[in-house]
Amino acid sequence: MKALSSLLGTGSAQAIGAAIAAGDITSCQATEWYLNRIKQDNAGATGINCVRSLSRLALEEASRADAELAAGRSRGPLHGVPYLVKDNVFTLDGSFASAGARALAGFLPPYEATLVMRLREAGAVLLGKTHLTEFADFVSDVMPSGFSGVGGVVRHPLGGEYGRGLGSSVGSAAAVAAGFCAFAIGSETQNSIQAPAVHSAIVGFKPTVGRVSRHGLIPLVPSQDSPGPLTRTVEDALLVYQAIAGADMNDTATLADFADATGHGGILQGLRIGVPRRFIADNVMTESRKAAFDQVLARLAQAGAVIVDPCDLPSADALHEVRSCVFRTEFKASLNTLLSTLQPCGMASLADIIAWNHAHPDAIPYGQSLLEAANVSPGIRSPEYVADRRRDIALSQDAGILAALKAGGAHILLSPMAAAAKCTGKAGAPVVALPVGQDDEGLPFGITLYAAPGHDQAVLHAAQAIERVVGKRITPAFDGGR
Repeated sequence: MKALSSLLGTGSAQAIGAAIAAGDITSCQATEWYLNRIKQDNAGATGINCVRSLSRLALEEASRADAELAAGRSRGPLHGVPYLVKDNVFTLDGSFASAGARALAGFLPPYEATLVMRLREAGAVLLGKTHLTEFADFVSDVMPSGFSGVGGVVRHPLGGEYGRGLGSSVGSAAAVAAGFCAFAIGSETQNSIQAPAVHSAIVGFKPTVGRVSRHGLIPLVPSQDSPGPLTRTVEDALLVYQAIAGADMNDTATLADFADATGHGGILQGLRIGVPRRFIADNVMTESRKAAFDQVLARLAQAGAVIVDPCDLPSADALHEVRSCVFRTEFKASLNTLLSTLQPCGMASLADIIAWNHAHPDAIPYGQSLLEAANVSPGIRSPEYVADRRRDIALSQDAGILAALKAGGAHILLSPMAAAAKCTGKAGAPVVALPVGQDDEGLPFGITLYAAPGHDQAVLHAAQAIERVVGKRITPAFDGGR
């Protein structure tokens, strides 16, 4: 039992899948273990409160996975492996999809997300849904991360709190850190995978925008939205990414032809790592973090990497100061399209949700300033929006990530915590968040690796090499209680 708890509580999805494939455990055993752990440690006054609902089909899916293996059919390394999805993802297991909004609490999706379909094809078992920061953290500018009208507050499995601005995939990150699943699906617009990942001491991967279909997800900013995995290892992130990525006619962004690259081939020796300092690393660098970050860079250099430090973005100053209408404009347009089409819970527009919230103020204790700002935003055909989006791309891509990589002759860029989230979000660039231990105050410390849009494999391969040298998770006690 102790070995099973260790495997499922802290082991990689790859190891769990291998154990299921070898017959050491069954998918049903793994699924039951996770369901029991969630029931034991999710609810109550001291519960983590990261799981919103459990799938009524989980054990049925696990039984089917076991039966297929018994018949000699394997769907791959994720066959029988249990996972959770964020509550902005459509599923057909009888669970609601609300994006955390109480106005949408009873919405049953009429179809499932493409990524859920692909994970089923890969043999993975859906356990249920995780809480998120309501509407992907676009309700109020004072609302803490992890809060939603539907779920309340997600608690940190390692202690402490998820404060303001730590991204919306907090529930998915907490679930992985707490051992409630082998992996989870989150989504990122600006920092919603990488920030909760580094603060939860797990791995997170935000693919290039357009590499993973958003069909069946409640949107925030379509030009920046990207679903991705939260896992315990980079290898797991790669496995899940390979399962969910690909073209989808229901999301035309996935039809773009990205020229991917393997970068330095996943070898640390000679890997040129650029370190943007100005208005990126400098913005999050406490003395405690500085010591931890310096140690990471020193260990990578000792292992053969070439550290280009500094490797600043030419646009760093302008990007730091830039203010844009892109978020509120795209949010209103994309959400209104979804609401007018499906009319979930009788909500046909953002204005309807705002009115519902006014009539139910207890659902929005932090107000709804961002919703109201979005509702009066200019249209996506307005000169203001077009100019702002073009400027965002110019500052984050052309004069940002691409310029820094070229100037430093770097293969990838590396930052402490989620310091580059504003840049990577606007650029639509791939990002791997990697835990590397603790800072001098004992808090989880991590790094983020990123490169040009489309270079997902290069970033993942570099992250694998870096993880072998500096990767280090902090885990809660898995003794059957908290």
